[in-house]
Amino acid sequence: MGYIGKRDAAPLLLEGLQRLEYRGYDSAGVVVTGKSGGLKTVKAKGRVRELEARLPKRFAGTTGIAHTRWATHGAPSDENAHPHLDATGEVAVVHNGIIDNAAELRAKLAADGVEFASETDSEVLAHLIGRSSAKTLEAKVQQALSRVEGTYGIAVLHQGFADRVVVARNGSPVVLGIGEHEMFVASDVAALVRHTRQVITLDDGEMATLKAGEYRTYTTEGSRTSAEPTTIEWEAESYDMGGHDTYMHKEIFEQPDAVDRVLRGRIDDRFATVRLGGLGIDAREARAVRRVKILGCGSAYYAGQIGAQLIEELARIPADAEPASEFRYRNAVVDPDTLYIAVSQSGETYDTLAAVQELKRKGARVLGVVNVVGSAIAREADGGIYVHAGPEVCVVSTKCFTNTAVAFALLALHLGRVRDLSVSDGKRIIAGLRRLPGQIAEILAGEAEIARLARTYATARSMMFVGRVRGYPVAREAAQKLKEVSYVHAEAYPASELKHGPLALIEPEVPSVAVVPDDDLLEKNRATLEEIKARSGRILAVAHQPQEAADDTLVVPRNEVELDPILLGVPLQLFAYHAALALGRDIDKPRNLAKSVTVE
Repeated sequence: MGYIGKRDAAPLLLEGLQRLEYRGYDSAGVVVTGKSGGLKTVKAKGRVRELEARLPKRFAGTTGIAHTRWATHGAPSDENAHPHLDATGEVAVVHNGIIDNAAELRAKLAADGVEFASETDSEVLAHLIGRSSAKTLEAKVQQALSRVEGTYGIAVLHQGFADRVVVARNGSPVVLGIGEHEMFVASDVAALVRHTRQVITLDDGEMATLKAGEYRTYTTEGSRTSAEPTTIEWEAESYDMGGHDTYMHKEIFEQPDAVDRVLRGRIDDRFATVRLGGLGIDAREARAVRRVKILGCGSAYYAGQIGAQLIEELARIPADAEPASEFRYRNAVVDPDTLYIAVSQSGETYDTLAAVQELKRKGARVLGVVNVVGSAIAREADGGIYVHAGPEVCVVSTKCFTNTAVAFALLALHLGRVRDLSVSDGKRIIAGLRRLPGQIAEILAGEAEIARLARTYATARSMMFVGRVRGYPVAREAAQKLKEVSYVHAEAYPASELKHGPLALIEPEVPSVAVVPDDDLLEKNRATLEEIKARSGRILAVAHQPQEAADDTLVVPRNEVELDPILLGVPLQLFAYHAALALGRDIDKPRNLAKSVTVE
């Protein structure tokens, strides 16, 4: 977060950091330019509240930058917290990303007599800028960046250039906020919406100089760019808890409205299909698609697995999902007849963005399924679908996961109707989509029973999640949720794979959660429950009707069989939430994690 203007910077910077804590929260720091021109810095291990408690009463300054950290190089500590200063104390840098050649640069700087105060890669930037002989701050930063390899989103203060903040981006988001005689910069619009609705998102290789009354954008080579402000759609109130105790709880309960938003204005009853104007693919091109490959990380990958099944079932196009982080490193064969789809809540997930860039370099057609308008993946992709979930602040994804799955149902219906999906099937799926918001609300109304069951299972030392075909990605996402937010070890397996090894782990202390929809595999799934029961395993079933072999069943309303996975996952979000609550976890900020992973 950065500010330059006429107001006292520190309170604005701290407020901004608090709104950015979901991106990292193991240490924090702030630096402001004092009236005498010198830099005043305070840093603290821990949350922003620890930093705020350390600020002296007299910490005035109208220009400043601040940072809350998610550790990559060096453990959380006061010394490793940003901002980092050069040897003279004249330069301060905050940095998101990873400098790949930091070890080499540190060695060279140390050989020149530089003493490092931290273990971080980021401190290298401060020393490179401070040692530059260039005449302007912009040129000093450009000279330093020309020597680094890796990703960065940086903001720089210099005691000798107290009238400006210089920022730069390569692979890690940087957003400018345009105010009235004041300027802001942040790594996410969440920190800006209370102050301005006018923003500019820098592209990779782009820099900006911010002064109180003006801004200028240009490339790292110095060429001017013509970035124009856009208006933020989300209101500041969207980032508040709205009466809930946690953001996770709020966002779970926002799902009926969120799903209604992703459907709104897209259904075409006349032709039993949907309108997706952002795809940029006409009917002829859609019919020419021979395969669909979906790329994402974490929950986005699991939503992609649901999407791949929907596309195969409704459009009869071979489809699969793969972790973007694996795809980008395995020198995959890029097929011109394959439609590639990149999935990311933030639209900035670095591994996914890098996969998109590699695909584009090889001439592939890439669509984005993202939540944040104007994000890097949205700009890089040839077209796509915004999922319109609204701001998602909790580190673990809930409403965005659900909306992404619904967005894939829309895409699958669109592709299916262009091809061989009948009008009657199209109408059937549309009717199912329209039922989703009310059915999600029905599931959420059963929170008390879900909470009761979560408390009884929260003491397990480990849990097994199983599901077949449509149920398997639901099981994977549910296991991920439980791990992320409660720290209870959990693994997910295809139900048919349980007997090929994992069944050895089953015992009373390792309960199983089984996803059991009423589909053509119901009896197969019931046989799996019997196998677990025969080995004294406790079973919680998530199903459309009570399961005799299960100890407990969470009954979920039926939809169309293709859409059932969207509903089956919702009670398991609340299950993970209440398990974490029972264990006293920090639900919105689980340990070791961050919301937007913009590093490799």
